[in-house]
Amino acid sequence: MYLSQEEKEKIFAKHGKSKTDTGSAEGQIALFTYRIEHLTKHLKANHKDYNTERSLVMLVGKRRALLDYLMKKDILRYRAIVKELGLRK
Repeated sequence: MYLSQEEKEKIFAKHGKSKTDTGSAEGQIALFTYRIEHLTKHLKANHKDYNTERSLVMLVGKRRALLDYLMKKDILRYRAIVKELGLRK
């Protein structure tokens, strides 16, 4: 698999409270962003892979929903994660 347990722990340690903090919105958004970047690279090489394209669109929607939730709950955390990951909006 393209994402090992150690890489996931690094993502959650950097963006969550700890490496086992898989439930925080920031950690999930960071993981979704990593997966979105990976799928985008794949689609550039395999432009007819429509199943991956659908998965990518669904992941972007999930990330958007989490970002909207975080914006409503705590605008400072939202701004921090958007700046940290370099997301638009």
